[in-house]
Amino acid sequence: MAGMTDKAKGSVKDAVGSATGNTRMQAEGKMDKAKGHAEDMVDRMGEGANKVGDAAKGVKDSLKK
Repeated sequence: MAGMTDKAKGSVKDAVGSATGNTRMQAEGKMDKAKGHAEDMVDRMGEGANKVGDAAKGVKDSLKK
């Protein structure tokens, strides 16, 4: 969720910076978007790790029977 906020904020800053010729704001927008993408990737990796853990638990439980 935080990644989505940073990406949206970054897109606005990038667009406003581009429209006004403010290269600093444009650069900040690009950085915010990159941060948002990174946060999304971390979230996805965490979800994937949880799925792997659940699958491993299922295999372990099935071997106990």
